[in-house]
Amino acid sequence: MSFPVKGSVMSSFWLCFVPLFVAVDAIGLLPLFLSLTEGMEKKRIRKIILQSMITALAVALIFIAVGTGIFRLLNISVADFMIAGGTLLFVISVRDILFADKKLPDVDLDSVGAVPIGVPLITGPAVLTTSLLLINQHSVVVTSLAIAANILIVGGMFLLAPLIHRLLGKTGAKALSKIISLLLAAIGVMIVRKGIAMFIAEGMQC
Repeated sequence: MSFPVKGSVMSSFWLCFVPLFVAVDAIGLLPLFLSLTEGMEKKRIRKIILQSMITALAVALIFIAVGTGIFRLLNISVADFMIAGGTLLFVISVRDILFADKKLPDVDLDSVGAVPIGVPLITGPAVLTTSLLLINQHSVVVTSLAIAANILIVGGMFLLAPLIHRLLGKTGAKALSKIISLLLAAIGVMIVRKGIAMFIAEGMQC
């Protein structure tokens, strides 16, 4: 895996950060987070936020490490995964756009930070797929840093969740979440397009 030169580190970081920010959809998570932590003391909520951040980051990094090895073992090419991953991102985003209300799962209050907040709400299929797609274009280190930065932002937004939700309102938060899902759909289409172009180019070289 090649590492970017010094001058391009920041540009690579932002190219990783933005798709992951869209995939996480922190604004869309706020109503779910508020529902899961309703009536809890602030001290306990802070512990839940920390637990969710640690779990989300650990699962994302482990998935990246294991996923790349599996792809090499199965001889899955970058083009193969770009087409499959982009399609999955598109399907996930369309589902979020069409089905507005996400049902809250039954949760164990002692582990609510890990499941479902950490996984799959923060680190879900969209984040995992996007991460694996990004490390094929950028380095593992830069992608990991972008993941960590996004999870820190989610944690900060969770701390300010009541204030943000009051400012946006239920309708505003839902509308913004839909726009973010639409951006994710566009990113998915772009990745599929690049994957197909790469697949055709590889076929012409054979």
